[in-house]
This record gives sequence, structure tokens and C-alpha cells, in this order.
Amino acid sequence: MISEQQNCYVYIVLPGTTTFVTAGRFQLSRTRDDVPLGQFVYGKKYLSRPDAVELDPVELRLDEQQYQTIRMNGFFGVIRDAMPDYWGRKVIDNYGKKHPAEFDYLLLGADDRAGALGFGLNVEPPAPLRHFNKTIELGKLQKIASIIMNNESVAENHSDDALQVKALILQGTSMGGARPKAVVEDSSNLWLAKFSTPQDRWNQPVVEHAMLKLAKLCGLNTAKSKITPVAGKDVLLVKRFDREKCKKGYYRYRMASALTLLKADDDVASRVNWSYLLLADELRRISSNPKIDLKELFSRMCFNALISNLDDHPRNHAILANENGWRLSPAYDLTPSPVITQENRLLAMTCGIQGRNANRENLLSAHAHFFLSRDEAENIIDTMAALIKKDWYSCLRRTGANEKDCATVANAFVYEGFYQVYSQ
Repeated sequence: MISEQQNCYVYIVLPGTTTFVTAGRFQLSRTRDDVPLGQFVYGKKYLSRPDAVELDPVELRLDEQQYQTIRMNGFFGVIRDAMPDYWGRKVIDNYGKKHPAEFDYLLLGADDRAGALGFGLNVEPPAPLRHFNKTIELGKLQKIASIIMNNESVAENHSDDALQVKALILQGTSMGGARPKAVVEDSSNLWLAKFSTPQDRWNQPVVEHAMLKLAKLCGLNTAKSKITPVAGKDVLLVKRFDREKCKKGYYRYRMASALTLLKADDDVASRVNWSYLLLADELRRISSNPKIDLKELFSRMCFNALISNLDDHPRNHAILANENGWRLSPAYDLTPSPVITQENRLLAMTCGIQGRNANRENLLSAHAHFFLSRDEAENIIDTMAALIKKDWYSCLRRTGANEKDCATVANAFVYEGFYQVYSQ
């Protein structure tokens, strides 16, 4: 039935611990019809542990059965979430194995990938790596990131640069991020350093930092962030919320993207399942505090519409698990998308009975999915809209954006068509 089997072991750092244990085995093969087939089984030793936890709450619940999937090229969603993103793949393509296949990306990904999973060819898991780039090395990391973005090569005889390129592979996975980045450490935390690129139309690190601050002003639960100037350029540092420092290293929290919760893929055919409404249904089922998480998700959906964050795809939403169960993660990757049209704008995900239309009427049509009354939903939207109208400019300026940056993104905020009423 199958050929060309590829196998690896799946490791996990359990809640309250800092070292990997072996959770199970993943196998990728092809059926007689040449369809990729993924199979996963939990190890009996792992299932017998009193502290064993599920890899995710959707596809790989704790059970003795052999799980199978032909979706997503044979990769279960939570395994795909732990694979390198666009930037990580670019690093591997340039400085790792030549012409890697999907399974190669899985094994060549960072030890410090997002969430609590690891992968390897040995039954016994390796010890988690303890070395991280330090914040004082940001200047060199920015330089190497620029080299990679420009598809240039690091000279073979520059051993220090070559070591830094290898260090960049330890960048983790940022759930959909395509920007150049690296994981760095200061005295108390791990941070995801996001660098600027020559293609940026505005000071991207500063504007993204400002949007996280603006979302916080609107009452949203956001990732902690700060700006660090490096060699004349701004670098955005976003605190990793899937890590918590402790005496022995870092606790790792399990993580799953909304793409996994929705059982969807990145291709066009799967985008019918890209939906805030369907995501709300999943949160209602798996969240340990669904009422708070559903209100938070509705508020984020409205915030994205009000700042024209049209790149709010399912990789930019996630759930996080520690000892207290699965919860919606802090918000991240919030960026405005100023476009010419003022009549209508579309979010990346369905947000109401009008589909992806990012307007007040459509957002309100979905209130019941989020355990909100119409009055509660109206209050959230109108309070947020008034605050964003009043504070977007000052928030940008306070975080370091110049007048040109503000002018470039100005029409992203509470655009004219947001209040348009559509006839049935």
C-alpha cells in the first residue's frame, strides 16, 4: 500500500518540565494512488505516564489508536505548526540541505521551534539547546538577515558570519511570519527579533510595535514588545509567550495555530474554512475559559477590521496550553494594510453573514457566535472605533514613527466604508 516511508520520533516538553520526553512516532509515506499519508501513534510508555498530555485538542488526542491523515500533504496540523515558516525555510534553503523535501524541513527546523514539540531520528530525545543569540548581537544578526533576504552568500572564509547564519536557523517558528527574524535572549526572557527589510514601505518594526500598543489600549491581550535601535535601524522585539524562564531553563507551552483548529490549509481550496465564526465554534469546545476567549476573539476581529489588518490569516491566531488547559494566545502580527479603496475592505477570514467584509454591520451579524448580545457587541465595536480614531496617530508617534510613516498608513484606520450599510 505504501512506499518510501520516512519516520521520526516526536518529542514533547511536558508542563512544568524543561527536558524532552518521547511522545510517539510520526511516519510519512504514499498510498498506491501516490497520495501523501501521515500516520502518528503515541508510545505506550508515554501513554502510561500520569503527566502525559495531548499534542493538540483536535486531531491527536491521547489515545492508543493509530492516527492517519491525507490532508496537508500528510502532515498533522500541530506537526505542521512546528515546522519552519517562510523565513526559516529560506534560511534552510540557502544554508542547509540542498533541495529539501517537506520531511527534511521538519527535521532541519529549529530546536527552539514554536510550542513544545521536537523531532528526531533517535528514540531518546536530545537535551534542549541552551544557547541563544544575545540581544547585544542584534547588529550582526540584522546584517546576516539582510544578506539572506538579498539571496547573497556568506563568504566561506568568514567563519564568524557562518556561525551566525547557523544561529539564525535557531529562530523558531512564528505562526505565519515571513519577515526575517531570530530568537534572542536578555537577562530574563526570550524575544523574537523582527528585522526591517529594504522592501518595507514604512518603518515596519515601529508600526507593528505601535499596533500592539494600540490593541492593548483597546483592552486586547497582546504579546509584550519593545523597539531596539541597531546600527541606524529599528528592530522589533516580541516576547515569546510560549516560553517561561525558570531556574533550569525554559518551560515550553504547547501551541496550535487556528489553521490547525480549523483543519484547513494555506491553499485556495481550503480558504472556505478560514472563518472567525468557525474558530469561535472550536474555542467554545476546547477553551478552558470560552466566555473570555470568545469575547477576546471578537474584539480582535473588530480591531483587525478597524486598522485594516487584512493579513489576519489563521496562522496569525493560535491557542496555547499550560497546566491550566488550552486558551487563546496573546495577539501578535498586527499590521495595518492601507489600500486605496474606501468603500469596502476584506479580512482574510469570514467575519459575518457578508463573508469577509470588514464593516460594522457584518461584524455585528456574528455576535451570537461569540456569546455576546447585540448591545455588548455594539459597545465593543463603537468604543474601540472611537479610541482608534482618537489615538492611532499619537500611538504611532510615541513609539517612534515619523510623519511620513503616519501619512503612509493613515487611511488604514476606521476607513470610510466601515459604517456602510448594505441592503439585503
